Amino acid sequence: MSAPKKLFIKTYGCQMNVYDSERMAEALGGEGYVETKSPDDADMILLNTCHIREKAAEKVYSELGRFKGLKADKPDLKIGVAGCVAQAEGEEIMRRQPLVDLVVGPQSYHRLPEMEAKARTGEKVLDTDFPEEDKFEKLKNRPKAKRGPTAFLTVQEGCDKFCAFCVVPYTRGAEVSRPADRILREARDLVERGVREITLLGQNVNAYHGAGPNGDMTLAQLIWELDKVDGLERIRFTTSHPNDMQDDLIEAHGTCAKLMPYLHLPVQAGSDKILKRMNRAHTAESYIRLIERIRAARPDILISGDFIVGFPEETEEDFQATMDLVEEVKYGTAYSFKYSTRPGTPAAERAQVDPAAADDRLQRLQALLTQQQREVQDSMVGREVGVLFEKAGRLPGQMVGKSDYLHAVHVADCDRNIGDLARVRIVSSGPNSLAGELIG
Repeated sequence: MSAPKKLFIKTYGCQMNVYDSERMAEALGGEGYVETKSPDDADMILLNTCHIREKAAEKVYSELGRFKGLKADKPDLKIGVAGCVAQAEGEEIMRRQPLVDLVVGPQSYHRLPEMEAKARTGEKVLDTDFPEEDKFEKLKNRPKAKRGPTAFLTVQEGCDKFCAFCVVPYTRGAEVSRPADRILREARDLVERGVREITLLGQNVNAYHGAGPNGDMTLAQLIWELDKVDGLERIRFTTSHPNDMQDDLIEAHGTCAKLMPYLHLPVQAGSDKILKRMNRAHTAESYIRLIERIRAARPDILISGDFIVGFPEETEEDFQATMDLVEEVKYGTAYSFKYSTRPGTPAAERAQVDPAAADDRLQRLQALLTQQQREVQDSMVGREVGVLFEKAGRLPGQMVGKSDYLHAVHVADCDRNIGDLARVRIVSSGPNSLAGELIG
């Protein structure tokens, strides 16, 4: 019996890329590949790329350059580029880096087995189509390997919002939602394999409108169907758009016990002028009122957000409006970035903010967000939370898991196993995690 071929996948970017990498590994698993953690002994290397940040493509070319020696030593090694940079750059990748054997976009990775077979014959293979067939259905008969207690599950892809700074509509395509029955089937399969918490993924996940038995379903309706899955203990979803936060989803946060009290709801800026220039189609006031409604439904919910500073034409007054919004909302966690131009997007053609001013604003915003995050974590001390244990800690007898609010929690003298869900009392707060003790 021949030895299995080895596959190395490096994943960049968001949780959807993590999910996609898992599916690519499963697709090639049917062709005799097993994953390896090192490119040095791989028979195939795949870079699953992200195109959100500035110079993303250049980072990919730099990474590819590191494999030249490896390719020279192993002529049969096949190298592929997948994901959003693949979609955006296409043939340019092969032109600039001839060692690449295949390029596949995020909507075509179910075709990897056929592409790999062609690459083995010496053919250069490119597929950045938006095919009509359902890639998820093509991959549904994947191996039934044991899984960890948490998993991602893509329910929606693409974006119709066309924010002025974003390339997603061009690399992922228009919004498409998976039929509910296929999502439920995959969820049950994950639970059978050991998963107890599922995070539903989408570029605009709360715009979900997948086909159900009685017409299109909303995300809230899908969550209630998932609530019926025996063995599934926790449900999360990300990433949401404020304009798609429907009433039934707000209500579900207050009434569905399996839906965790954590919501990532990016606002990007606090200035109405900048929000309009971003093409966000909401105002700072409407966002704040929405947060109030969500907290009325679930008072203890932890709110997370995204912010871009230094967006073209942003003034100090505009930035102060963002700081004011952050002060009012009080985020439990947030992600903040300095604006970077993305070729082909409307904002790339506008007058750019002085980089030094943008750097200064980012530091001030991050200081405020860090302060808020620490205050929220400190407020958890003395409270009881549910913790799903995901791995052993660094110390003997220690276990590490995530709380209902997505905080990392370390528990000493813990006699529980990976996958156990337990009640824990928080006893101390650190910079990025909490410490707790088992109750009972």
